[in-house]
Amino acid sequence: MRLRLRLFEFEDLSWFPAVVRAGMMDYLRFMITALGTYRPIVPLLAEALRRTGQTHLLELGAGAGGGTETVLAALRAQGHPAATITLTDLYPQPAAWADISRRTAGAISAEPGPVDALAVPEHLPGLRVIFSAFHHFPPTAAVALLRDAVRAGTGIGVFEGAGKHWGELLLAGTALPVAQLLLTPFFRPFRFSRLVFTYLVPIIPLCTIWDGAVSLLRMYSPAELLALASLADPAGCYHWQTGKKSHWWGPQVTYLVGWPAAA
Repeated sequence: MRLRLRLFEFEDLSWFPAVVRAGMMDYLRFMITALGTYRPIVPLLAEALRRTGQTHLLELGAGAGGGTETVLAALRAQGHPAATITLTDLYPQPAAWADISRRTAGAISAEPGPVDALAVPEHLPGLRVIFSAFHHFPPTAAVALLRDAVRAGTGIGVFEGAGKHWGELLLAGTALPVAQLLLTPFFRPFRFSRLVFTYLVPIIPLCTIWDGAVSLLRMYSPAELLALASLADPAGCYHWQTGKKSHWWGPQVTYLVGWPAAA
């Protein structure tokens, strides 16, 4: 799919009800974790950590933290036993993050206040990563996000849990909404509001269908990601690599990873 449209997503809107946004994030976290969406890119993260001498990941735009536990477990299995992660977002999800922190015995922590991915505070170190969220940034903001990492001299990894194919767009409007309706009662932590806005007033599934489809249409291709990186790093101070990684059972992850060339 070469088409890229800058349509709006509900979860980007500042006035969007927090309770509905949380319900959508809970669904994404469950699905990304259950499907192991980001397992294929763990070797890329492991190399970036080695190149930058880091053991800590700083996740930007973390949402409800979908897939983060899977990534942490896989990193520790691949020779990074001391790996830890801090979750951040412009719209923090404290309940979901507290649940993740509890299950990982604090190995995954969270920054309680809002964090702008375009201007990350100096007191938040680590290899910066962004999962399933880079498409939210239009080109100017995307370049600013990458440039902020270059300015800080830290490594950065951008990962989208799709290969941008028409079949994925079809799934976003058919099979995945059915899965959401069937699985919502099993999402944790439990929220009564999630049941209300999924079954009685189905705002959560309807907004999820729209945002899921728009996410694919807004996604950057590997070539576009590399072009954005070139604008963010005109002096060529970083080593950049981009492409797609596939699961053994088919789905793909589109990625951009960069670290200081001196590393």
